[in-house]
Amino acid sequence: MSFRTRRVLFITPFYMLFEFFLLKYIFLLLGGLDDAYILILTIIIGLIHFMPMLFEAQKSRKITRFLSTVSGVWMWASVIFLIDIIVIYLIGSFVDLSFEMNLALLAIVPILGVYNYYKAHRLIVNEKVITLNNLEKDINIAHLSDVHFGSVRHRQITELIADKLKELEDTCELAIISGDLADGSSIVEENDFEALSEVSMPIIFTPGNHDFYPGIKNVIEACENAGIIVLDNDSIELNGLNIFGLTFSFGDREVPQIDESLIRDDMVNIINYHVPYKWKEFSDLGFDIQLSGHTHGGQFYPMVWFANRMFEYNIGLFKNDLGKYIHVTTGVGSMDTPMRWGTDSEIVVLKLRKP
Repeated sequence: MSFRTRRVLFITPFYMLFEFFLLKYIFLLLGGLDDAYILILTIIIGLIHFMPMLFEAQKSRKITRFLSTVSGVWMWASVIFLIDIIVIYLIGSFVDLSFEMNLALLAIVPILGVYNYYKAHRLIVNEKVITLNNLEKDINIAHLSDVHFGSVRHRQITELIADKLKELEDTCELAIISGDLADGSSIVEENDFEALSEVSMPIIFTPGNHDFYPGIKNVIEACENAGIIVLDNDSIELNGLNIFGLTFSFGDREVPQIDESLIRDDMVNIINYHVPYKWKEFSDLGFDIQLSGHTHGGQFYPMVWFANRMFEYNIGLFKNDLGKYIHVTTGVGSMDTPMRWGTDSEIVVLKLRKP
């Protein structure tokens, strides 16, 4: 049983308790419902929350993927309904709200849900410019992260990425994926990433934490079958770039010692590291660019506000006094719930240019 599965099973009883009281207060605003019916709804929500994951770990099926998606959407809705209820009760402490007004305020959640779902599934291309003194020639890199291939976003997400990357083949020399190609909510089979084999530009991938949940060997095998270059604490020289992939340390895997021998003075040095940490350390070593993801930018409000405080580098491109850069993308996929609000599902074209 993977770490992710154990985590979901541990959280489920607390999640069901939260759902019981959430549903109780929602129905109170609408006239009330017997606790026995609310308990039945809570049990159904709990079962849909963890049962599909147990089946998906063995074989991915349309029905279990659909149920996982339903659960993910409802998880998002639960958070927003909680905020909505708090707002309703605050307003209600000053003025009397009619049944129709309560219903209208609750209806905000499904309306927002349509927008959030659309936003999560609309993959856009953003562009940013990086100026480097030691650059031999102009290079464009398609940077992406956090695909989260799994039960909620399955093969359709790799097909979506492949289509976008094929559109960028004439303008980009390579693509770099900064971890979490898979998310562990479903098994990863050897041909699951085959859509990416149709992309002619080199694709480089370095594992993140979620890539270990479905079995890192499975993820790497699927990558190799799709022609993806896996940098697992390894480096490659490509188009005048020295790219080192630092795999997220997980379980009994030790963090490798990184020293100055990895740096090439005659090349632009890039470190591909899933989490936006250790930028100062990597900059001091001589890495010109750090490529990261992991944060999802918070993914949706109100989590965006929390992420901006949790992560020093949450979204975007940053430059320090040494002239070194870190780029943190909001990712392509979504974690647990297929919803976005305030962030983009993105591929970022990094335009490396001379000053």
